[in-house]
Amino acid sequence: MELSKNEKIEDLECKGLKIIQDKTLYTFTSDSVILANFLKIKCNESAVEIGSGCGVISILATAKNKCKNIKAFEINSQMAELARRNIELNQLQEKIEIIEDDIKNHNKYIKNGEIDVVFSNPPYMKEIIDSANLNKTREFARHDNLLKIAELCKCTSNILKFGGRFYIVYSAERSCELIAELIKNNLQPKTMFFTENGRDRIVLVVIEAIKGGKSGVKVLPNLVTNEQDGKFLEKLQTRNFK
Repeated sequence: MELSKNEKIEDLECKGLKIIQDKTLYTFTSDSVILANFLKIKCNESAVEIGSGCGVISILATAKNKCKNIKAFEINSQMAELARRNIELNQLQEKIEIIEDDIKNHNKYIKNGEIDVVFSNPPYMKEIIDSANLNKTREFARHDNLLKIAELCKCTSNILKFGGRFYIVYSAERSCELIAELIKNNLQPKTMFFTENGRDRIVLVVIEAIKGGKSGVKVLPNLVTNEQDGKFLEKLQTRNFK
């Protein structure tokens, strides 16, 4: 596959999968790897990713789960095209479909109550007020100008079946906002954990929520994401999140 001068192919260290990264756009971080290892999709289940970026989470999810199919929504045209190329690179066209549109338009592609699993690594920094001189592809992947957490949770609840599962990674600082919106939209947190940076700072919250689930949540031990021995990815691969 031909690459531009700003692109490179990286090994995902999982079943031979690779990913094209463009340094001028938003490149994926450990958030994506954490979520891909946490989420579970059964062989007969359909799934939706909200905000696919370069496609890395959906690509990893197909390797770690025998899911039926994934519809991955991405509003940014550059990232959507990059995701399509990454799907082609890994020969996953029959498993993953990129939908270049706003998830708020989901009724054009999905019936309400149709989907078993939704997962998302959404922008979780507060909205940028003046974005005129910024790299919008990069900054809108980080800031919630185009998708507020209330909108994300509402859309997720709409498309999920009763008993369906929602997996999300979000800023720990905004975890109260996230949980409030989940519950408001009948998405009950059932399993969660926090990540920390090894210097006593909690960074992320990762949650599995069930549509229509009963109250009560299992809180797992924190995951340290930059241990000095460099074994983070190895430990992540083998960690039993359940």
